[in-house]
Amino acid sequence: MSSLVQSVDWLAIAPPTITAVVGLVVLVADLFVAEARKPLLGWIAVAGLVAAALMLLPLLDADRSTFCLVGDTGVCSYTADRFTLVIQFLVLGGALLAALLSVTALKDSGKRLPEGEYWFLFLSSAAGAALLPASRDLATLVVALEVASLPAFALVGLRHGDRRSSEAALKFFLSSVTATAVSLLGISFVYAATGTLHLARVAERIQHVDGQLQTLAQTGVVLTLVGFAFKTAAVPFHFWVPDTYVGAPLPVAAYLSVIGKAVGFSGLILVTVVALPSYADAWAPALAVLAALTMTVGNLGALRQRSTRAYSAVRLLAWSSVGQAGYLLVPIAAAGYSDDPERSIGSTLAYALMYGAVNLGAFAVAALVGRAHRLNRVADYRGLYAASPLTALLMGFFLLCLAGLPPGVIGLFAKVTVFAAAVDAGLGWLAVVMAVNVVIALVYYLRWTALLFRAPEGEAATYRLTAPLTAALALTGVLGIALSGAPQLVLRFTDTGLF
Repeated sequence: MSSLVQSVDWLAIAPPTITAVVGLVVLVADLFVAEARKPLLGWIAVAGLVAAALMLLPLLDADRSTFCLVGDTGVCSYTADRFTLVIQFLVLGGALLAALLSVTALKDSGKRLPEGEYWFLFLSSAAGAALLPASRDLATLVVALEVASLPAFALVGLRHGDRRSSEAALKFFLSSVTATAVSLLGISFVYAATGTLHLARVAERIQHVDGQLQTLAQTGVVLTLVGFAFKTAAVPFHFWVPDTYVGAPLPVAAYLSVIGKAVGFSGLILVTVVALPSYADAWAPALAVLAALTMTVGNLGALRQRSTRAYSAVRLLAWSSVGQAGYLLVPIAAAGYSDDPERSIGSTLAYALMYGAVNLGAFAVAALVGRAHRLNRVADYRGLYAASPLTALLMGFFLLCLAGLPPGVIGLFAKVTVFAAAVDAGLGWLAVVMAVNVVIALVYYLRWTALLFRAPEGEAATYRLTAPLTAALALTGVLGIALSGAPQLVLRFTDTGLF
């Protein structure tokens, strides 16, 4: 009789494990650290995220798996392959930058944000987000998704006495719980039809489902995809995004804009391309339509933002993130039509890395401007160059990257790879929709960029840079500029190894 006890590959699971353990350390330390020394908790969290990210380096050489089935070591619940490492790098790197923004935000909050709870929730969510891309069974996938999502609800509504924050948390909670319920129902149907939760076995067995269970399997596939569409903020499941970003503390909005998307898209890739390739004729057209709707609605929503409206800068970045989600969906849809799905998924990962770096950079500038202008309107960025030339140049660079214009070469490169994925898969109509949306997006990105270099109205504001904000701006700026100089490194890094 074979033993049910198996060894755990601790090196493979180190990144999410370290993040979770440091979260617990911060929670316990909060009980003993004096009020005046609470900022120390933030630096412990930053150090923990750095340590977790560094643990990705020993995993680059080979695929590692653990929590495998007894008697079949080829079917595992946790796999650290190239796809996993790319997403974990994005999650932990993005969380580190959001943590640096959080250190300053907590200092400025005047005790309205409890530091111990904030860092525990932040690290717990990051641990779930790092676990998700390594999940290779549906149960682990859902658990990781909820570990990433549940603390995020609390983070959005954590600011004491803020009505907008509470309203944002409620909208985020209701939409996400609906998505989870729909996903769980779909997964239960898939399990009932196939008798397994492991993605590799689902892919095999769902092709040979009994005739009487065919409808059940098809319904399960549809419901699972609808649930993940909620998580990616795809239209028409995007309604929570603008109000949630505006109501949340700014670092949390930055975190959701990048890490939240990484979670949703990695889950969607695992469910569609890995578990359900035989249903590509169903999910590929659906995702193509979702991509077209999402990029169009997101860009039109951003275009309609008035520069003098309160919090319009954050709201514009929120709508922009919905539009960017549409571009991220394009290669996943293309993978269903393509003879080389791995290349299509690589395009999504390349775009996600570019978007993560420059979007977090834009939020870092928004955090700086928000220290001087509490309402954080787009109009408040007028004359930023006169007050802080380097910050204005960085913001202009980030916006041009998001628009896909030189000198933001990495933005142009990422858009070209996504465009090529659509054309290669025979989705010419989607490539045309994307081209139109890129032109629409140029209007609001260039309008905002031009505002940075106009003469200020009245006396120029004074912007107080802190060490964590400076570090976040420097890291995102250097990363964006370096990748613009050598964009081919992104595609080399995102060669997934999923297949």
